[in-house]
Amino acid sequence: MPLTPNAPTPDPQDIEPPVPGLRRWWRKQSAARQDRFAMLAPLIAVVLFLAAIVTAFSYLRLEEQERETEAIKRDVEYAQQRMRLRLLERQEQLMRLAHDMNNLEVAPSEFPKRAEVLALQFPELQTLSWVDERRRVRSSHAAPTPLALTPRVPGEPLRGTEAEAMFGVARELMQPVYSQPAAGTENGGLLQLHIPLGDRNRFIGVLLAEYSIESVLRYAVPPEVSAKYAVALLDAHNQLLAGSSVAPRLAARLPWIDEGINAYEVPISPVGNGLVLRAQAWRTSQGLIGTGLFWLVLALSGLTAWTLIGNWRHTRRRLQAQRALLAETTFRRAMENSMLTGMRALDLHGRITYVNPAFCQMTGWGEKELIGLMPPFPYWPDADREVLAARLEDELRGRTIPGGFQVRVKRKDGSLFDARMYVSPLVDAKGNQTGWMTSVTDITEPNRTRAQLEAAHQRFTAVMEALDASVSVAPLGSEELVFANKLYRQWFGGLSQGHLALVADAGRPAPSASEAEREATSDEVDALAGLPADAIESVQSESAEIFVVGLDKWLEVRTRYLTWVDGRLAQMVIATDITARRRAEALAAQQAERAQTASRLITMGEMASSVAHELNQPLSAISNYCNGMVSRIKGRQIEEADLLAALDKTARQAQRAGQIIQRIRSFVKRSEPNRTESEVDNMVGEAVELAEIELRRHNVRLSHYVAARLPKLLVDPILIEQVLVNLLKNAAESINAANRPAPLRNVELRVVRQAIEGLAGVEFTVRDSGRGLAPEVMERLFEAFFSTKAEGMGIGLNLCRSIVESHQGRMDAKNIYNGAEVAGCVFSFWIPEPGATRDMTDKSTGVTA
Repeated sequence: MPLTPNAPTPDPQDIEPPVPGLRRWWRKQSAARQDRFAMLAPLIAVVLFLAAIVTAFSYLRLEEQERETEAIKRDVEYAQQRMRLRLLERQEQLMRLAHDMNNLEVAPSEFPKRAEVLALQFPELQTLSWVDERRRVRSSHAAPTPLALTPRVPGEPLRGTEAEAMFGVARELMQPVYSQPAAGTENGGLLQLHIPLGDRNRFIGVLLAEYSIESVLRYAVPPEVSAKYAVALLDAHNQLLAGSSVAPRLAARLPWIDEGINAYEVPISPVGNGLVLRAQAWRTSQGLIGTGLFWLVLALSGLTAWTLIGNWRHTRRRLQAQRALLAETTFRRAMENSMLTGMRALDLHGRITYVNPAFCQMTGWGEKELIGLMPPFPYWPDADREVLAARLEDELRGRTIPGGFQVRVKRKDGSLFDARMYVSPLVDAKGNQTGWMTSVTDITEPNRTRAQLEAAHQRFTAVMEALDASVSVAPLGSEELVFANKLYRQWFGGLSQGHLALVADAGRPAPSASEAEREATSDEVDALAGLPADAIESVQSESAEIFVVGLDKWLEVRTRYLTWVDGRLAQMVIATDITARRRAEALAAQQAERAQTASRLITMGEMASSVAHELNQPLSAISNYCNGMVSRIKGRQIEEADLLAALDKTARQAQRAGQIIQRIRSFVKRSEPNRTESEVDNMVGEAVELAEIELRRHNVRLSHYVAARLPKLLVDPILIEQVLVNLLKNAAESINAANRPAPLRNVELRVVRQAIEGLAGVEFTVRDSGRGLAPEVMERLFEAFFSTKAEGMGIGLNLCRSIVESHQGRMDAKNIYNGAEVAGCVFSFWIPEPGATRDMTDKSTGVTA
């Protein structure tokens, strides 16, 4: 509401300066500047008047101080001349006495009489002493004065630091020397004069005269000067020796007042003793600045300035309030004009009294066309007029809906849009209700968006219900199930126990008895405690395969974290039925196992002749030993020791044949995979024993090297031996097919520790000197049922690679070149160490491959 001033303020434009030039300048200024100048001009005039009064009083005061300073200078210089002449006169009288002493006209016995005469003549003279060249007093006299100084005792040395120093100066200069007394010292009240004594340019002592400084000041300063000023003698350090000074009463209260303007000081020259004569004018008043008239003018000026400042501040606050009111009104009008929400005001009878631009833009009707209208309003649709009229009647009677209501509104062009209206009472500044204020919001687009969202939700629900996988979502730390599709409800019902069981089974393997006991006795802490929710959401999904006993199904469970629509951190579980795939994998594993057994049988079938030859040697030896023993026993030509030795050899050959048969039986025996921590040396030894039979048949030499301190491997030793035997057998066949000469028929087996991609493991390498592999063969080397042998089945290398990869290992083959010629082939496979095997867990699924 606009503010009502207490009194009318004159328009600054009405104030006309008398000077035409100032009038033109005044009219060029803005209204705010004119107001400011109009208020500041009287204040500046008062301040200038006060400054003029202060300047006048200050000028008069300075003139008075200059006159006082000139007068005190004249008087002090006059007193200085009097004191200097008096001291020079006394110095001349003492120098005459010293001259008589130099001419031996004065004996030490006559010295006191002459000194007494001088002391009576000069009242400021206190003592006279005759000091010889060894600083010993020959004679001394003290004047009978109130100070009552004790004369120096003849024969004693001259004492006193200042006296001894001046004695030496007088002896050096051979001139009269005055001492420099200081306040608070032993001679602070005496002025000493050392007059040197000489006999034909030979120093024989001094005449020491001591003056009372107080007496010098009293008798030397004229009485008229002492009456007008406080006269004092100061030492070289400006310390008081004699006399008095005026206390700085006003300066202690007003530090800015210069206290030295009524004082003057001069040195007592040409004595050269450092004495300074100072005079200060006696104070006749308190030293206050100006007179009563000055303080009266100052008080009235201050009162006038304070009144003008108060008036200026009051006017300034009024102007600020008016500007604030104008800014607030402009701001509110700008807000109303820039609002996207339509505003409509009705009086108590339902007449439109106000509409904002947004309302006019919504309806298409202008402000002049709407203000003053009574219902029915032109923006009411024809079909909804009865409903809107009834609702308006409820509004006028105060029956409003706090949450608003939705209606249809007709534009001027006849089109309709959806709107939501909120009605509230319109209250004036006195608290009386003058009508009703209605806010209108166009909700056509939100309604369209809501309909699209509902359709999208229906499509999403249809898709989720048709999935052949179970989908469920539950917040962390809660047993509430916020979403479950149709398949989940078929399997687990509408409860969250199935969701939690899937998460628990997929997250960790079943614990052992000891682990279960530890978990039962330990405090359970959420593994995700303290982690930020956004970091948990960004984690990749985890996957695991579990068997659900209640469903008799294998399920692949995938979980991930997400933020639910209410802001809570939740976990989604997708469970897919993989029972058919697991059964197919089990059947494939059985077929692979049969293929491995068949491969071993085929290998032993191919090695049958070599095995028969290998068994023929111990059997022939057993037969020979038995025939020999029978012959010698019949001829009674054998002793017991020879018989035991022959039987022992026979038993060893039989044991050898049994080991060969047992090794072959173990190799071809079909058994379930059994991974244990196996020694590399033992596996290599068994494989070499089996392969050497085939190698000897092909006339191929085998050299093998096994590194020391190899770690144990978590493998099935029979399968690893099968891989080694197949590789060694293929190497021998490759050398035989190449028709290599005897020196080049070599197969090398090396077993060393090797790290691949940061994982530690053991590498097995079989190197032959055959004719290598052709490029087209290299591309299909490990394919099933592919073989370069006429009688081969093509499953050997494929099975070898399957066996190695089932142990998380790798297998590779490459040719060896001697220049451009192929000099052989290298087959190698790598098995990781047990620790490295655990590190090869699939990070994306959480399940070991």
